[in-house]
Amino acid sequence: MTRLARSTLVQPEATRLRLDLSGPVLALFAALLVILVVLPIAWIAIFAFSTKDGGVTIANFVAIFGDAEFQEPLVTTLVIAISVGLICCLVAAPMGWLVARSDMPGRRLVRTLVTASFVTPPFLGAIAWELLAAPNSGLLNQAWRAISGAAPDHHLFNIYSLGGVIFVISCYTFPYVFVLVANALDRIPGELEDASSMLGARSWQTARSITIPMTLPAILAGVLVAFLQAMNLFGSPAILAIPAGFHTMTTKIWSLFQFPPKPELAAAAALPLLVLTIVLLRAQSAILGQRSYAVLGGKYGAPRPVRLGAWRWPALAICLGLMLLPVFLPYGALFNAAFSKVPSKLITWSTLSLHNVHFTFFELSQTWGVMRNTFLLAVLSGTVGTLLALVIAYLVARRAVRGHRWLGFLATAPIAIPGIVLGVGLFLAYTRSWLSVAGVDIPPMILYGTLWILLIAYLTIELPASYQQLGSAIQAVHPELEEASRILGATRLRALREITAPLLLSGVVATWCFIFVAVVRELSAAVILFTSDTKVLSVLIFDLKESGDLGAIAVLGLMMLAITTAVVWLANLIPGAEARRQASQM
Repeated sequence: MTRLARSTLVQPEATRLRLDLSGPVLALFAALLVILVVLPIAWIAIFAFSTKDGGVTIANFVAIFGDAEFQEPLVTTLVIAISVGLICCLVAAPMGWLVARSDMPGRRLVRTLVTASFVTPPFLGAIAWELLAAPNSGLLNQAWRAISGAAPDHHLFNIYSLGGVIFVISCYTFPYVFVLVANALDRIPGELEDASSMLGARSWQTARSITIPMTLPAILAGVLVAFLQAMNLFGSPAILAIPAGFHTMTTKIWSLFQFPPKPELAAAAALPLLVLTIVLLRAQSAILGQRSYAVLGGKYGAPRPVRLGAWRWPALAICLGLMLLPVFLPYGALFNAAFSKVPSKLITWSTLSLHNVHFTFFELSQTWGVMRNTFLLAVLSGTVGTLLALVIAYLVARRAVRGHRWLGFLATAPIAIPGIVLGVGLFLAYTRSWLSVAGVDIPPMILYGTLWILLIAYLTIELPASYQQLGSAIQAVHPELEEASRILGATRLRALREITAPLLLSGVVATWCFIFVAVVRELSAAVILFTSDTKVLSVLIFDLKESGDLGAIAVLGLMMLAITTAVVWLANLIPGAEARRQASQM
């Protein structure tokens, strides 16, 4: 009894001392998030309104929007983004319905192929389609000339055109719309459509009055997502649009960093892109959050698949035919270029060669250094990013500190920052000794030319998705075990390390894999921030494209696809956390 009484008397004091740590913890993570998120955006705003001698001006915006050289990329970007949004909606919405609500065979195969198009970096897809549809050397154009007997200067496809850019971006953007629509259709209760049928409505009437209205918010949100992806994408336009003789906003911002660099104009061009992204994300949130078609009630039965009858196999053929464009044809073109003596010629037994593989790994001096940088950054970003997201998600979900909502806001804010814009902001922030004490500059903040600035970029870009994944996982873990451990004297951090984290193991590993894959394929920010000593795999592929080494590009591209596919496959092998969730609730 004496020990129990003593522990009872001491417990409030211990609790009070532990709670006193909430202020420093909040300050530490808030400061880190401010450095990651607010600092680059602040420097973009400062430079956008600054003259070279430090004065305040709006001349940079006048130069950007008053010059036809800058107006044309803006109009082109809007045309591409609107076109991609509409095309993705027209393609992905019917495909999502076939996979989620019909009895079409091979539905799981189609979902897997859509995931494969997710794994493919858009800039690598653009290079693959160069191999397929370049006017002179494209494999498809060569095949067409051989079949039709057309003249050597005639072509069926021209990927170096506005239509070609729209086509390639659509190939690697429609999966976003597909996932939103398919998930929305999966959640529609089957009883609603059954009730409509029982009341005499035909299939089209049921779809028009129930299915389409309930999926309309997801479709509209998908269109906005596709619009944003097309507007903020750098790799595909840089590979296809620049050779065609025109720019988009992202490639124009990149060109302003070529010699001589014009950081003020780049900041002025990046700021409106950032503002438009924020506005569209708010619109998407409003659409997804609207309650016009909310479903009230408890659990509902799974929807009954719509029978397609004789159209089952034609529907599958159409879906597989569409998947030729982002997966089968591009992968085949990369394989052909990697193992052929002449990348632009169709491979045969006589032209089969390992020369490109040997050149890439044993003659190209940059390969191993680039691989080391890429893997080091991917591992560090996965580890640090997962830990940061886990702690922030825990503090927000458990309301462990004051101001937890601000932490959640800062953790999700980078989703509104396009990669090219973040690259501009980090370049401006860390290429100068911006921090001074008593008039003395502090040099360690000059991070340009080191791997640290790329690590900061990757952490910032991937923070929103990793935070949301782990936040959802923490919400599913009941806090009673944590509360019991704290009653027994454990600190909050010890409860997180020994109770919560083991229950979230599958989610933590999956988040780490997600960040790893995203870092390996990231180009938009890296192309602004790299130097010769800090080059990564995506930038090396982009540089080799400018020098025309298609065989080495294909080898590196296939290696990138193999790495990312293997990591995604391993992540899918992680056992579900359902058993752990049930154990935590017992």
